[in-house]
Amino acid sequence: MLLLPQTNQLRALHTVIRDRSASGRDFEVYSRRIIRLLLEAGLDLLPFGKRDVTTPVGETYHGLEFTPRVCGVSVVRAGESMEAELRDMIPGIPIGKVLIQRDKRTKQPELFYKHLPGDIGSGHVLLLEPMLATGGSALAALDVLRDAGVPEENVVLVNFLASPTGLERVSLAAPDMKIVTSSVEDGMNEHAFMVPGIGDFGDRFFGTVPTAAS
Repeated sequence: MLLLPQTNQLRALHTVIRDRSASGRDFEVYSRRIIRLLLEAGLDLLPFGKRDVTTPVGETYHGLEFTPRVCGVSVVRAGESMEAELRDMIPGIPIGKVLIQRDKRTKQPELFYKHLPGDIGSGHVLLLEPMLATGGSALAALDVLRDAGVPEENVVLVNFLASPTGLERVSLAAPDMKIVTSSVEDGMNEHAFMVPGIGDFGDRFFGTVPTAAS
């Protein structure tokens, strides 16, 4: 698991979005700044190939090139918050969708929908899942990718907040999947929400619930 460096800037960004009185616009803008950091870190975990180029002064630069086959898969709906940043960074990148919802009574994940790139099994995948509480949704999404032929070691889980319980569960069930997150929380409350937490990420990002500021 890769935890983003806990810099003063990152803590300041988290302070804005964790504030219950933050406006919807502030939540979106500052979340997207963290999302960009997460995606950059996630891409750095993918394999690179060697590539030489000639510089404007006629010299050779011995560099690297990105893996040619990579796609994103977002866990609907919160994961869709990461899509725009990813497409800005890699124009034209294919993005699949997986809809998994947690049963409010049993707290268990249920798969309702999936649509993946046809050649997904031959490349690497950035699995976009901002909230890792119990770990159930992430593992259910990983099962979808495995069934599509994606090796576990070819998956990078790009995560916003994680609980210790979720991290332990995912690490035990999928030891070869890489994880990048911006924060490991203290734990979960009786409603399986992480604490200190951020609330419902999808609702706050897409503005589907009233905020205290409104």
